Amino acid sequence: MSSSQGSRDILALGAVEAAAQIRAGRLGCAELVRAHVGLMRERNPALNAITLDCGDQAIEAASTADRTLATMRREGTEPGPLFGLPVTIKENIDVAGQATPNGVPAFRDLIATQDSPVARNLNRAGAILIGRTNTPEYSFRAFTDNPLHGLTRNPWDPAITCGGSSGGAGAAAAAGIACINHGNDIGGSLRYPAYCNGVATIKPTFGRVPAFNPSQLAERPALMQMMSVQGPIARNVADARLGLAAMAIGDPRDPWWVPAPLAGEAEPPRVAVPAALDRADLHPAVRNAIAQAAEHLAASGYVVERVDAPAVEPVMKLWIDLAFAEMRVMQDAAMRPNMSEAMAGIVDAYYAMAEPLEAGGYMAGLAARAHHLREWQVFLARYSVMLTPLSFDPPYPVGEDLKGAARVAEIFDRFRWMSSINLLGLPAAIVSTGLHDGAPIGVQLVGRRFREDLCLDAAQAIEDRVGVVSERLRDRENRT
Repeated sequence: MSSSQGSRDILALGAVEAAAQIRAGRLGCAELVRAHVGLMRERNPALNAITLDCGDQAIEAASTADRTLATMRREGTEPGPLFGLPVTIKENIDVAGQATPNGVPAFRDLIATQDSPVARNLNRAGAILIGRTNTPEYSFRAFTDNPLHGLTRNPWDPAITCGGSSGGAGAAAAAGIACINHGNDIGGSLRYPAYCNGVATIKPTFGRVPAFNPSQLAERPALMQMMSVQGPIARNVADARLGLAAMAIGDPRDPWWVPAPLAGEAEPPRVAVPAALDRADLHPAVRNAIAQAAEHLAASGYVVERVDAPAVEPVMKLWIDLAFAEMRVMQDAAMRPNMSEAMAGIVDAYYAMAEPLEAGGYMAGLAARAHHLREWQVFLARYSVMLTPLSFDPPYPVGEDLKGAARVAEIFDRFRWMSSINLLGLPAAIVSTGLHDGAPIGVQLVGRRFREDLCLDAAQAIEDRVGVVSERLRDRENRT
């Protein structure tokens, strides 16, 4: 790297550490932001994770923040939890004065006039926006590429996907471009990028983090509202926890937001590992990651039990049938004219997987969602978390979903533990357990509604024993 040693030391700080140093007066906001903007401009040409460079405005804002902090110290007032920290925001939510293109060329000039709730919360927490991150068209692919900005590359290996749809955020987190990166998740869009890039995330419970895009022309379909959540991607678990707390402040524009506490009562640490995984066609590296994570949790004091869990397959089928029924009926006519040929082919592959539903079938499916959630809630009441794979495979090669409808269906089948969790509205954390053939591998930790704290506690226990995997990437880059 071309950065100075001083900048390298600053860039090694996680969000929690950097925030503490700013509060203690050992680190200036401008110093921190300038280092991250420099790294962004150094790394992003090769990664294409950042679609809008806000670095100049960020450095100016950070200088103002330093002056503001000096005044606050004299007055004895406390700064926000993310005060002075550089962040990125995915380009599919509104930031006032900036475009919300969502990977679609036709929307390149769709300028937001108001902040979305997450953008507002990050700003109120004192965070400083240094860039917007890439996403596939309409944020509805597990691979981040689009005709507006192009392909985002995985910093570990450009031949493997950075994931999607928050692939820009995941790649930025792994590269250390910002302290905290925003993303969202309707079928895995926070978790798959975290998995592919060897970083941490928490998919919150539906209702935990407020969401709304003032620029949207119509309300989203009902189930898509109930499955889509906003959240953080960060280099380590503690930083993801910090980001979640800042994002979760309520906003009256989201009627689904719930004022639930971020932490619940302590309970015996028990982990369920579904016995069905023993019979599943897991890639050996994924099977090994699950086994290692179970060992790490046991060594940390968790009681790990292999148990018969509710079947995930019917939940995944319901996700596919309902989500793509909504998309076909309520969104396709508006989206289709603005899609690339490649995206249109992928959407058609989605429809081919789904059972066509008329109104009665759709309503019956929504009713069945309550049955499945009840079954899972009763099961999870006995455990702190459930340890599962996210994908049955290590990260896929770039463009794997462009190989035809049959391959798309195969990939989704192997994502059954990912998208099904959105239908249930449950929280789930991703933590990296190491590398397989030089690329990250990790596990998922699923919890009860509004117990993100238990998911993050278990993820932290694993990370404490594995180490922060993304630091290995930084060390590799520093040697080259």
